[in-house]
Formats: sequence, C-alpha cells, structure tokens
Amino acid sequence: MLLDTASLYFRAYFGVPDSVRAPDGSPVNAVRGLLDFIARLVQDHRPEALVACMDADWRPAWRVELIPSYKAHRVAEETPSGPDEEQVPDTLSPQVPVIEAVLDALGVARVGVAGYEADDVIGTLAGRADGPVDIVTGDRDLYQLVDDARGVRVLYPLKGVGTLQLTDEAWLRQKYAVDGPGYADLALLRGDPSDGLPGVPGIGEKTAAKLLAEYGDVAGIMAAVDDPRSRLTPAQRRRLDESREYVAVAPKVVRVAGDVPLPAFDPALPRGPKDPAELERLAARWGLGGSLERLLAVLAA
Repeated sequence: MLLDTASLYFRAYFGVPDSVRAPDGSPVNAVRGLLDFIARLVQDHRPEALVACMDADWRPAWRVELIPSYKAHRVAEETPSGPDEEQVPDTLSPQVPVIEAVLDALGVARVGVAGYEADDVIGTLAGRADGPVDIVTGDRDLYQLVDDARGVRVLYPLKGVGTLQLTDEAWLRQKYAVDGPGYADLALLRGDPSDGLPGVPGIGEKTAAKLLAEYGDVAGIMAAVDDPRSRLTPAQRRRLDESREYVAVAPKVVRVAGDVPLPAFDPALPRGPKDPAELERLAARWGLGGSLERLLAVLAA
C-alpha cells in the first residue's frame, strides 16, 4: 500500500476540526486525522507493506523548465537554491514535521527523494512491485498507474478513507473511456487548471477521449494532424497543430517518473513502534491520544 501522504494529510486537515489541539493549544487535526486514516486503511485492507510517499519537491525544476505554468499559481515564495515554497494553510505547515516524526517513531517507511514529487516515488515503487499494489490518493493524476494485469489500483477517498472509490481499468473505461496510460494522455490534452497545465484549447474531456479511442494515443493523434486523410475536423487539426510545442513536452510533465533513485528502506508493516520512547514523548507533547492508540492496536493485531 502506497500512501500519497500530502494528499491525505491535506484531506485530514480540512476534514477534522482545528479545535483538535495539543496540550499547548497547537492544532493537530492533520496529524490525528492522518493517523486515523492509516488505522482505517490497515484495518480494512491489511497490506503486508506500507510506504508513506513524500513530496521532497512539490514542483520539480525539470517539470517547470518544460511547462513554466506548472503549479505556478500555488507558489508562495520562489527559492532560487531549492524547491519553491508552496501555499499551505498557516496551521498545517507546523504539523508536517510532527507527522514525519510520528511516522518515523512508528516505523512506517517514509520515502521522499530530492527533485521528485510523491507521485514519482509512487510510480517507481508501483513499477517495481512483485505483487498487487493499492495506491491511496486524492489526486486523480495517479489514475495513470492503474494496471489490472499487474494488480495496481487506486483507492480514491470519497468520504474520509472509510468510503473509497476502487479505481481499476473497468472503472476508468466506464468513466473516461480510457485505460491507465490513456488517462495520462487524456489529462495532457484536456489540461488541468489545478496543476497549471493548459491543455489543448478547445479539446475537452469528451473530445480527448474520442480522439484517443480513434487514434490510440497522443502520438497517434499528432500523426493524424499531419495526415490529410484523417477524420479530424478542421478546428481540431488547427488547434492541435498550434499546440505542437506544448504536446511535445507535456508527456514528460504529466506522466509520473518510473526511475526515481530510491533510498534503501524497509516497507514491512510494523507490528509495534520502532522507537517506543520517542513515540511516547510525541504522544504526550502533541496530545495524540486515541488516534495513536487506535493505530497501535490495529498494527498489533
């Protein structure tokens, strides 16, 4: 089970009241909400391995060089020497180091790699896995990794993590008329305002799906632009032709990396805390109470 950790703690932050606080009054709604999420996921799905995948770089320079608008609207402050600072709610930012410390004390594998997003870590781990993989994320971008033959599916939270949309190829075909890799092409053509991806003007979701059904993939669609016998409408041909520069670079931005240089780590689901003394200190300092106790009970079971 691969967790898109930031996606989940953002959901926890907005789903759990900020009246949930530590003894000193600091909000810990994201921390406790995430612990509750993990407890429910482990209880319901019983994974043998669990990895909390992290955004070591939420807006990698190599993606920005290709498409400068990539996530540009979410930049709080540009940082010349490292990753730009992301716009994050004031009371969430201080909770992220607490989340990291608690996961480490529990012994839950936490993997992030400089220059890459959590999506890329997830893509690399899913590609290397020997058996079935459940990806837990609130980010539809990862639908591109769905692969029935390899047992890779996305568990998309609809309400907390108690109600999950099980996303497999059948669901993707019913909803979008594409498979996993086809979803990346669909997103590329349609665009995604939340990520600053412009897409091809005039090519919406339904049109993109129809074009992919007829021509196979983006390369096939662009070949059709150059084929006067193809059945593209004049407007489609013109818009795609005018978007050649974007279409040429967008695949590398939209598709998750599958070759991230991962550090050594132990993905085994812990049965008990790795550092009980540190976990006890963190529990007292941040008032983690029942959320931590429930997770520990589920792990021990």
